[in-house]
Amino acid sequence: MIGISKLYCGAVEASDALRYGRQSGKLPSHLLQFSVDKKPVVVWNMTKRCNLKCVHCYAKAVDPEGTDQISTTQAKAMIDDLAAFGAPVMLFSGGEPLVRKDLVELAQYATGKGMRAVISTNGTLITKDKARELKSVGLSYVGISLDGGEAVHDLFRAVPGAFKKALQGVENCQAEGLKVGLRFTINKRNAAEIPEIFRIVKEMDIPRVCFYHLVYSGRGSELIKEDLDHAETRAAVDLIMDETRALFDAGKPKEVLTVDNHADGPHVYFRLLKEDPKRAAEVMELLQMNEGNSTGRGIGCISWDGQVHADQFWRNHTFGNVLERPFSQIWDDPNIELLHKLKDKKPHVKGRCATCRFLNICGGNFRARAEAYYGDIWAQDPACYLTDEEIKG
Repeated sequence: MIGISKLYCGAVEASDALRYGRQSGKLPSHLLQFSVDKKPVVVWNMTKRCNLKCVHCYAKAVDPEGTDQISTTQAKAMIDDLAAFGAPVMLFSGGEPLVRKDLVELAQYATGKGMRAVISTNGTLITKDKARELKSVGLSYVGISLDGGEAVHDLFRAVPGAFKKALQGVENCQAEGLKVGLRFTINKRNAAEIPEIFRIVKEMDIPRVCFYHLVYSGRGSELIKEDLDHAETRAAVDLIMDETRALFDAGKPKEVLTVDNHADGPHVYFRLLKEDPKRAAEVMELLQMNEGNSTGRGIGCISWDGQVHADQFWRNHTFGNVLERPFSQIWDDPNIELLHKLKDKKPHVKGRCATCRFLNICGGNFRARAEAYYGDIWAQDPACYLTDEEIKG
């Protein structure tokens, strides 16, 4: 992820991360991406069930009724292993995590083991009572997905009223003092909604918003043709930067990030070279600490059935199952060739990535997109919008 507010608006300095020694167990959440040890943030898709039918769902979620393949007892054993392994964050996702009745119990168990617990949700099931429960167990953050204004959001979610329920979920979290933010996946259908998202953030005083670039997986794989082209992507990132700056200038700074396209880092750098060269040099130092895409290294995924993946979007490669072998043993197994190579992608990437001067700060971007588009895991990421001139220097 690329912190637009951290980098472009100067909300974070390199010294902020260095002060904590850059160890993931010691860094506060907003600096975790700059850790030197890259212990994995683990996304657990704890259920495949969901009460909505989002067109861009990477998990291909199913109806909310039913049972889940990992029991509460098995989940606690998994959390024991993750905590001992040093994974700093447990991200409970889905489907919709709130359809599981043991979510609060498991979040409390994770925080009790010293992990930070966060959830990724559509927000529609966060009642006042549920928000109070989540706050009481030490949940660090609630990320609520929004796709634009009411008409656009409800169309994406395929359930009328989803927008109003999501915003009510935001308000219920705020009323309990629970940190809440928005998640927005950019594509051709909703790129024009970016200013509306910023309007909501400003009017509701929401402290954080993440803009996700489209990854071609799950139902998202059916939307390859709806991804922005390179010029449109560049314009969208510029708009996000402009809107972020406007919030800072208005005295209402927010944490704004873009996720899943590390070309955004060099793009921020190039813009600052024109506007503030001194800050550009500081941003380059931060980008080097960040190290770009962390699939299979700084982030990992456990599916609803226990299968371990390099990240939550790339499910056609499985490295083991936590119901059969602890995550910690799977993750560090040098005999799992692909997972081992993902720990350092630089010697393996091809095409423009192989000769790009920003490879050290991008990390080769998303292998899932390369494979979906070219049929080659190590091909260049088709969503990289940097020009040949920019990457050659």
